[in-house]
Amino acid sequence: MSEVKFENYAVKVKGRINDAVIAALYEVGGVVQAQAQRNSRVDTGQLRSSWSYSVDESGKTVTVGSPLENAIWEEFGTGEYAVNGDGRKGGWGYKDAKGEFHFTHGKYPNRTLERAYNEKKGSVRARLESALKGLDK
Repeated sequence: MSEVKFENYAVKVKGRINDAVIAALYEVGGVVQAQAQRNSRVDTGQLRSSWSYSVDESGKTVTVGSPLENAIWEEFGTGEYAVNGDGRKGGWGYKDAKGEFHFTHGKYPNRTLERAYNEKKGSVRARLESALKGLDK
């Protein structure tokens, strides 16, 4: 009777899957970041240049965002224009950096990041699927 030899390639297969997914996460993070930059309203350009992404390789996640406080105001709006209607009502005044006084009812939301994801989710999905399909080569 002949001997049957079993070779376990599970570790290699898991490694290739892991590498493919991580590479795809870096790629899609860059795609969504770039779209968020294109979607940003520009006054000084500070917000536009602040978008970045980070990949948690162990958790298999990618996070796109901006550290600037203005990013959340751009995303959700402020005052009477806040997305959920829960902003300050009646308006308010403030002085800008030049010392000039302004009155506002708030800022309309731009939904910069949400729109970036929605505009790119098809290509994000396709890239992730392609990464996994490419493993059979």
